[in-house]
Amino acid sequence: MSYFSRSPSFHGADAARAPPTAAVPSRRIHKSAARIPENYSLNFIRATYLCFPVSYQVLARKYRPQTFAEIVGQDHVVRTLANAIQTGRIAHAFLFVGPRGIGKTSIARILAKALNCPGGPKVEFDPQDDLCREIAEGRSLDVIEIDGASNNSVDQIRELNDAVRFAPARGQFKIYYIDEVHMLSMGAFNALLKTLEEPPAHAKFIFATTEVHKLPATIISRCQRFDLKRISDADIAKQLQMIAGKEGVEVSAAALRILARNAEGGMRDAESAFDQIISFCGKKIEESDVLTIFGLAGSREVWALAEAIQAGDADLALRRVRELTAQGKDLIRLTQELLRYHRNLLLFIVSPDMARTELDPDEVHHFGTLQPLPTRDLMLAWIDELVHLEERIRFALVKEVLFEITMIRLTEQRQKISLEAVIRHLTGQAPSSPSPSSSSSSSSSPPIQPSAQAPAPNPKPETRNQSELPSPNRKPETANPETSAAESNPWPRVQQNLRKHSSMVLRRAAEAMEFLGTSGSTVRLRVAASATLAQSLASPATRDALNEELRKSFGPSASAGLEISELPPEPAAAPAPAPSEPAFPGLKPEKAEPSSTSAPAPGKPLDKGEFENDPLIRAALEAFSARIVSLKST
Repeated sequence: MSYFSRSPSFHGADAARAPPTAAVPSRRIHKSAARIPENYSLNFIRATYLCFPVSYQVLARKYRPQTFAEIVGQDHVVRTLANAIQTGRIAHAFLFVGPRGIGKTSIARILAKALNCPGGPKVEFDPQDDLCREIAEGRSLDVIEIDGASNNSVDQIRELNDAVRFAPARGQFKIYYIDEVHMLSMGAFNALLKTLEEPPAHAKFIFATTEVHKLPATIISRCQRFDLKRISDADIAKQLQMIAGKEGVEVSAAALRILARNAEGGMRDAESAFDQIISFCGKKIEESDVLTIFGLAGSREVWALAEAIQAGDADLALRRVRELTAQGKDLIRLTQELLRYHRNLLLFIVSPDMARTELDPDEVHHFGTLQPLPTRDLMLAWIDELVHLEERIRFALVKEVLFEITMIRLTEQRQKISLEAVIRHLTGQAPSSPSPSSSSSSSSSPPIQPSAQAPAPNPKPETRNQSELPSPNRKPETANPETSAAESNPWPRVQQNLRKHSSMVLRRAAEAMEFLGTSGSTVRLRVAASATLAQSLASPATRDALNEELRKSFGPSASAGLEISELPPEPAAAPAPAPSEPAFPGLKPEKAEPSSTSAPAPGKPLDKGEFENDPLIRAALEAFSARIVSLKST
């Protein structure tokens, strides 16, 4: 019997057992056998079949979507394509943009099936039809899949331009799918432009890319662009749960959450990792199995490290890090987990309602047990440090050292006081209102207790003209305690509103205004200003605007009793004589001695006593119980 014979003849005892029409598919028998001798029995042929089983198909290919209804997480793309097919508004070129593993190739093949299926184009088609199965398996003559990375030359695109003119073999359209289209050369793009702009009626082009910024604008403008988004963790976990049910695998919800989060929005990555974990664990998968095989840190371990950071305990934080590194945890992923933790905590502080709907219930419960909650400034400082760590640790040669140093910096953030907090205290501004979730909790930063003897100085912004500020030696008048008690004085709020007023005159005057008290409905104010500013304050429009601001806080009948004292103008400095023309012949020009009130020259040491006697510096020292260690001039 010939090896390739489709109707073998059987001899001897095998002839009685042979079926009437026995057919042996030659592609299933090993090609090394040229002829089978006549004295070989049928058992030899059966053994030959058993030696070559069908290869295993990974989960990412086995559960690839075959219809529009099976696509996960890309509803906006599916709806647009379905409406275009139903209304007959099918473009000649499509561009699918997005990161890896989110369904670009799957949607392209499903679109090709919808266009070339029997009776098509139509949205609902039978994926088991012969044409659809050929497209799914990549052996259709009318759907040509091209890898842009290996077919990127001008000659290959010219061959495509020549072949696109021929009609399709079986389907209604001839479809060209080019994956990673951004890998084409510029000459290849230019050769494709004319065909892409005016293709034959039977030709359709589908492009997919992960780096759309590398495509020429002339290509993008000729296509309908679809931006595919990353798939949510909930949709990935739901898909993995469905696969686990069909595969007969028992997997915990915590393990599914970790797999989905680690996939970073890619369904193919999640299915590949799930395939690997099944090979490792078998039919039952727990959270610890996923953490072990992928080198991830569990939620409890991340929480413990974060609590050490929030407590400012550097020793405990370093011990937590050593425990994790001893278990083989990946520091890059641990950094990402810490960054995600602090982002979720900030969301819980800013918007508790949004956090309850978006975050895991266990994590929300954990955040609720943190008392007191960190301030927003402290959270932003932590997140900023972790972002810098994530950028640097990828390229660090000794990742452990960089990670430990950053942990020490994070533990010291609580001891730091931001410049904004210092300015708010010195200027008498109220701190930003806390969130509803943290209104009852105390601030995590060290409280600022001002001295009872130190008067609250007026703010002096850096951009103010010195001639418009009140003299630092002038003592403010003591207001009537009955009318200007601290607990009932709305002036700080009025002054803060004046700093933000639309009138430039009021904004400038607010820095120099002093509150003297109230007399009935009159709010007594005093301002020391230059002649120009004083003239502007005397105008009726400025007075009306000032009264309007006062009535918001002092009552509807309040009016300003403004005492304006003009500051003497600064004497104009005499111009220095030119070196070539001395003012007195025969005398060499001498350098002018710097005045005591002028800024010190660069490099000249500052006078510590003069610096300490400054009212603003003295108030800061008393408020923070601080002392001056050293002075540096800039």
